[in-house]
Amino acid sequence: MDQKIAKVQPNMWGVFFEDINFGADGGIYAELIKNRSFEFAKPMMGWSVVRQKPEEGAVMVVNRKQVNDANPRYLQIRKQTDDFELVNEGFKGIGVKKGLRYNFSTFYRQLAPGVKIVLKLKNEANEVIAEGNFNPSQSGDVWHRQEASLVATATSAKAKFSMSFNGQGNIDLDMISLFPADTWKNRAQGLRADMVQMLADMKPGFVRFPGGCIVEGTDLANRYQWKNTIGPIEQRKMIVNRWNNEFAHRAAPDYYQSFGLGFFEYFQLAEDIGSDALPILNCGMACQFNTGEVVALDEMQPYIQDALDLIEFANGDVTTTWGKKRAELGHPKPFNLKMLGVGNENWGPQYIERVALFKAAIKEKYPSIKLIYSSGTDPEGDRFNLLNDYLREEKADFIDEHYYRPADWFLKNAGRYDSYPRNDTKVFVGEYAVHAANNVIGKDRNNWQSALASASLMTGLERNADVVQMASYAPLFAHVDAWQWAPDMIWVDNLNVYGTPDYYVQKLFSTNKGTDVVPITLADKNIIGQDGLYASAVIDQTKKELIIKIANNANQDQQIDFSLVGQAALKSKYSMEVLSNPDLNQQNSLENPLAVSPQKSVLKLKGRNLKLTLKPYSFNVIKLELK
Repeated sequence: MDQKIAKVQPNMWGVFFEDINFGADGGIYAELIKNRSFEFAKPMMGWSVVRQKPEEGAVMVVNRKQVNDANPRYLQIRKQTDDFELVNEGFKGIGVKKGLRYNFSTFYRQLAPGVKIVLKLKNEANEVIAEGNFNPSQSGDVWHRQEASLVATATSAKAKFSMSFNGQGNIDLDMISLFPADTWKNRAQGLRADMVQMLADMKPGFVRFPGGCIVEGTDLANRYQWKNTIGPIEQRKMIVNRWNNEFAHRAAPDYYQSFGLGFFEYFQLAEDIGSDALPILNCGMACQFNTGEVVALDEMQPYIQDALDLIEFANGDVTTTWGKKRAELGHPKPFNLKMLGVGNENWGPQYIERVALFKAAIKEKYPSIKLIYSSGTDPEGDRFNLLNDYLREEKADFIDEHYYRPADWFLKNAGRYDSYPRNDTKVFVGEYAVHAANNVIGKDRNNWQSALASASLMTGLERNADVVQMASYAPLFAHVDAWQWAPDMIWVDNLNVYGTPDYYVQKLFSTNKGTDVVPITLADKNIIGQDGLYASAVIDQTKKELIIKIANNANQDQQIDFSLVGQAALKSKYSMEVLSNPDLNQQNSLENPLAVSPQKSVLKLKGRNLKLTLKPYSFNVIKLELK
């Protein structure tokens, strides 16, 4: 215990957010109306007229692109005859909770007063479970924003939202919005509180955002541009999500990015849960699996300027251009950005040429900002070797390694970083997950075998905390009815959220990270697969704890007898949290969310020998208090 072999960074274990699997719109961003501003390729997607048919021309989508390029379309209602009803289906339905208030808002322009709107939420049986009235209070050729509310009398997971138009008159509508009142920190038009709480409970050291492949886009026009995601939401320009039709077998033509969750909200979220912000920016390259489009080297300046401006937005004084913009959004205090990613999963000489330009400009103006560079899509091979060699020669701050591999690969690579150079270039394992057999889909991929293999590899990351200074599992969120990619750490439907076995593995590491790595050996060797065991150990200098993490991949009990060597005195009791299940195919689910979850016990310690019985297929976290 006295020999400390590496420091553990306070932000070592983090989370990676990407708007995939309806993780933002339809997920953590709590907006319940799909296509609220009619900007989808099919302007009325998500909307339908279900009661009576309005006369021809009574409902039209109007485009004012020359007036408002960011949000050109609106709905024009010219109602002179029978009443009619417009219905929005939400994102795979609308989750409604009994007793909860729902806040409606819209921008409107009332050219000929007289239309009254009745707002309703209806359950799966088409029964009204919430009702309110929207009576426009202003008229004329000027747009106004007005709110109303309705309270649910019943719960429904697949409700729909209805607007009944009564009376006669002309009214234009835009940004038709509905939010639950119970958002995170009760922020208007904010985030879904139960999903944020799952992240806060992990105590992640950082939040990497906004991706992922959406940073690159299918082409450069589709890339993520952070400046388009801040400011009033009605001025944020919607784009199609690059996961919209990426997978033919999981096509999602209704998947767009409204950017209601934009860069300001990402920074705010990271701050809320005590995490460092880690934004990733486009480096002038689109996804190389799609178009491989690149910006000419002599036209890179706008991309580089976006990075410089982002640092100023995050850290600049309120007297700076972008620091003032941050203050106007309600956050005069800087966000204290420390690091920035340049590109995502990009590779080849074209990437090397472009990151060199970014590095020169950013380091000249902001030398303390740590830069994170891609090593491509795979943890080995020619592409990886080219970038790994180049970036180490250039003394890069961080190299971002990604691996999605079978469980066996994770077990065989638990010692991957034991032989890495101990120099100034550090590793960020920015995306990793065990991929189960191809015939296992969706949430079924997040089984106990996958999580146990991840835990085993993570002991190797922790043991080499002087090399691997940050790591984050990927992807983070998925909607059970609207996923494109698996496996995912946290699954939701419209009302509920649950963590997979991988979630609990990640949480056990991030809430027990300690401050210093100490040796843990078997026959004087690191524990990397002997009898299916994988282990690491840390001291927490602040809490005065010794924390041992050990995974048992064997299908039988294993008796362990640790000799605790060192000068520090130990208290007579220790705690043990165990994740285990005899069935490696076991999953958590909405019906059984805690099938694989930590079980905690307090045990007695006799002397300086720690005798344990490890359950078959188990991950164990043992905490011993130091006197």
